[in-house]
Amino acid sequence: MDASPLDRSLLLDFYGELLTEKQRRVCELHWNEDLSLAEIGQQDGLSRQGVWDVLRRAEAALQEYEAKTGLVRRFLERREAIAAIREELARMLPDDEHSRDVLARLEDIL
Repeated sequence: MDASPLDRSLLLDFYGELLTEKQRRVCELHWNEDLSLAEIGQQDGLSRQGVWDVLRRAEAALQEYEAKTGLVRRFLERREAIAAIREELARMLPDDEHSRDVLARLEDIL
């Protein structure tokens, strides 16, 4: 598995409902709750290798969904573009309450 933990969590957030219940639960426990393979295996009655296999198949499915749809990539690109616009506006707008309110609303979108 070569995705970073943040990448995995984003993929899980976007496409987790497309996984089986078991795959989703194992991924959430390992990637989001930071449980070890052994801890997850104890909870689900699986070996460490069994947990690893579930994670590997789930990540492959998530990567495939992303390759087909590009939702996470587009989300990250838009978030980056909005952040750049916010920075530019911060330089252009006067330092007053209204400007700070507008910038705060943009910040909330990020």
